[in-house]
Amino acid sequence: MNLVIAEKPSVAQSIAKVLGCNDKQDGYLSGGGYLVSWCVGHLVELAEPETYDSKYETWKKEDLPIIPDVFQYQVTAATRKQFKVLKDLLHRDDVDCVTNACDAGREGELIFRLVYDEAKCNKPMKRLWISSMEDEAIRDGFAGLKDGQKYDRLYEAALCRERADWIVGINATRLFSSLYGQTLNVGRVMTPTLALTVAREAEIRAFRPEDFYTVILSTEIGDLGSKRFSDREEAKELLIKCTLAGKLTITKAEKKEKQEKAPALFDLTTLQREANKRLGYTAQQTLDYTQSLYEKKLVSYPRTDSRYLTDDMEASLPNLIAKAERVSGLKPTEAQDHHCVINSKKVTDHHAIIPTASVDKADLSELPTGEREVLRLIATRLLEAVSSPCIYAEVVLEGECENERFGAKGKTVIDAGWKGVAKISEKKKDNPDDTPLGDISSLHEGDEIKITQAGVKAGKTTPPKSYTEDLYCKG
Repeated sequence: MNLVIAEKPSVAQSIAKVLGCNDKQDGYLSGGGYLVSWCVGHLVELAEPETYDSKYETWKKEDLPIIPDVFQYQVTAATRKQFKVLKDLLHRDDVDCVTNACDAGREGELIFRLVYDEAKCNKPMKRLWISSMEDEAIRDGFAGLKDGQKYDRLYEAALCRERADWIVGINATRLFSSLYGQTLNVGRVMTPTLALTVAREAEIRAFRPEDFYTVILSTEIGDLGSKRFSDREEAKELLIKCTLAGKLTITKAEKKEKQEKAPALFDLTTLQREANKRLGYTAQQTLDYTQSLYEKKLVSYPRTDSRYLTDDMEASLPNLIAKAERVSGLKPTEAQDHHCVINSKKVTDHHAIIPTASVDKADLSELPTGEREVLRLIATRLLEAVSSPCIYAEVVLEGECENERFGAKGKTVIDAGWKGVAKISEKKKDNPDDTPLGDISSLHEGDEIKITQAGVKAGKTTPPKSYTEDLYCKG
């Protein structure tokens, strides 16, 4: 008998359905030579300091640092009943194999192994490693179960992170709480993140805007701007000189056709950034929505750091693209490059996040708004990723007048390519050099062009932007 342990009841039910486990028992399902049960999040967690020594019940600086020689674990009170179900199943005489069907990632490995170890089980261990909750993916996964010991290092990595969080959190929280006489929660990740945010906000509050002035020379080709002057009179002086000169000497007139390749598919981080930028969702909201879509068999596994698909998936791409079109209501460009999203060498545990083959069977109107929007975002990115590059012409025009440099840059889209798939308008930066320019093909270095109008444009420096989850992830 193979005991299968999933991370959540909903996932266990999906697996049980595929395996033919139709008999409902107290805390598990059975049938077809399988028992299928589940965890409820972390059933087993690190023990509190007072478990090691009663003196730690009182927080004292003198007792720090607390670093156990051997870490102890405990079953949480809220999940003790389900742990007992699992422990009893693990020790059943007819169970000769245990399959870890928790989420195929570091945290899922930790959840299962802690239960397995706490129950003192030593039966052979298998690993279900899938990137989709579709029935076919589950069947294929069970047809090729992995040796559980193959994932020992993944488990060890999870232990390292968990224990690092405990050591830093317990000791730093107790230290600063003792020093300042109030509870101050300190964490390995949250505290440095909070420090960055506080420092940025302090920088913003301390910022004092400064005036600056730019001389703008208008010509038949377009407007060219000077450097910034902090003194208005200095800018006015240059303005008068250029007005009297009446002409600008060309020092550079360059036009280049450039391409911007389509973006790669989403990994979790880039999906969270894009959802924050386009939809205003936090990283946690995006993860929650995507995890729910995964459990509903509509997208692939979310906790991935890969932005590519494996070589064996290339044949299925046309079908997935057609389904992504129906979900998003959009179309990729006529010229497509499917091979650009395929690269097995850049896929580690899981491929990029994409819609599944079952996605077109879902009634999108029944999905919560957040899940529906994230699903469309994922489908749109697949269409963008296989589309042709955006082709544009970049024009750089520079000139000199009264020993001062003036410049302008222009950008004209020749073929929107992938950027035309979703037709998302980009915000233009307030940059005096970013200006529409006419035809420069006849201009050469040394040519002189007439100044038709001149003026001084006033501006103010702006503070750095507050961190958003998109801006913070960019670094």
